[in-house]
Formats: sequence, structure tokens, C-alpha cells
Amino acid sequence: MRVNIIHEDDDVIVCIKPNGMPSQSDKSVDEDLVSYLKNHIYEEKKMTTEPYLGVIHRLDRPVAGGMVFAKNKEAASKLSEQVVDGRMIKYYQAVLTGELPGWNGTLVDYLLQDPITNVSRVVPEGTEGAKKAELNYEVLDVYETDEGILSYVLIELVTGRHHQIRVQTASRKAGIWGDTKYNPKFKKVKKKYKQIGLFSSRLEFEHPTTGEHLVFKREPEGAAFDILEMEEF
Repeated sequence: MRVNIIHEDDDVIVCIKPNGMPSQSDKSVDEDLVSYLKNHIYEEKKMTTEPYLGVIHRLDRPVAGGMVFAKNKEAASKLSEQVVDGRMIKYYQAVLTGELPGWNGTLVDYLLQDPITNVSRVVPEGTEGAKKAELNYEVLDVYETDEGILSYVLIELVTGRHHQIRVQTASRKAGIWGDTKYNPKFKKVKKKYKQIGLFSSRLEFEHPTTGEHLVFKREPEGAAFDILEMEEF
């Protein structure tokens, strides 16, 4: 699987993760993005040892879009600081099978991850082990189809919890299109839908060495967004 690298210098590498590729190695034998990029650096630099690649954030396996990695430890530290203090800005575009309250708003929940099933759920505030999850959204369009309402939504991720966008939208009965893990409309058709209507479309951060504010944008790709085009969104 080919990965589109859209920016690379001595400190960072920015790429578009394809649908279906794990961000890091998992229990499958499929090639993961970290391994792909390490091989790329190894071959480009004609190295004799394994190159360093710092993971700054992650995308779920069925999610595609922009990601940034650090090529040295100092860059990794500075980029990670931006994630923690909110200076790294991440926007997603999503296709939901339902409607969120109003044309824009903020969703705040507390999520608890089950490490055995790898599933997260919304729980009451104060639940042991739960973490606060927050996102902002703007509804770009809503369309009525034969299969029900589809909403085209822009999402700004404030926190970065496990499966956050997927869990929070599904809890409002407006799950991600094609999400066989959290959206009840798709749970029984796992073999048919191998990608979901969620795409990391905009990534902003300060370059760890120069301090330059970098913005990387990409129009969403995938079956869900093709549906929007066919329906003339």
C-alpha cells in the first residue's frame, strides 16, 4: 500500500494515512504506517541502522488522513508538548447517519475504554478510569436519502481520546457512516464496509525547530464522501 508523503524535512514527516492501514504495528501481519515510513527513511538516507520515528498522535485503522511524525527525539518532545497544550490543531470531516443538535456546538462526555474488547463508551462523570472527551462541530450540510438522514460535519478535536469521535457521535444516534464497531446501522455488515466516513482533513502545528506555523489540508477521500458527491452535497 503506497503512502502519500506531503512534507518532509530533517525534523518532521507529514503524510496521508490510507484507510485500512494501522498507524502502528498490531496483532495483524499487515504493514503499518510507522514501519512504512521507517523503511522510506532508511532507503532515502541509505542508512545502516533503524531510523528513529516518533509517534505524535494516532488515527484508527479505518480512518484516513493527515498525520505528522518526528524524525528525532527533540522534535518529538516539542510536537508532543503542542498536543498536550492544545497548540496542535486537528480537524476532521465526517459523514454521520443522523443529525447532531443544531448547526454547530460542542460535545463533552466522559469515556471509559475497555482494554480487553478495545471498545470505549460514554459513562457518567466521576466514573473511575474515565477521561473527559471534548470536540467542536459545524454541520456543513444535511441530506435526506432513501436510507435516512446523512450529515456532513466538520469536527475540531479538542481532546484525543480512544475512538473519541466515533463514540461521541454514536452516543447521539448520529454514528459515523460505515463504522461497524459503534454505529448500530453498520454492525451487522462488517464484510461490506471496510472504511468509515471519517477523514483527518486539516493539521496545524508549529515546526519544532523553526517555529513556523504549518498548515496541511487535504480533501476527504473514501466511499462515504463519494456518496456525498453523487448526492450533490
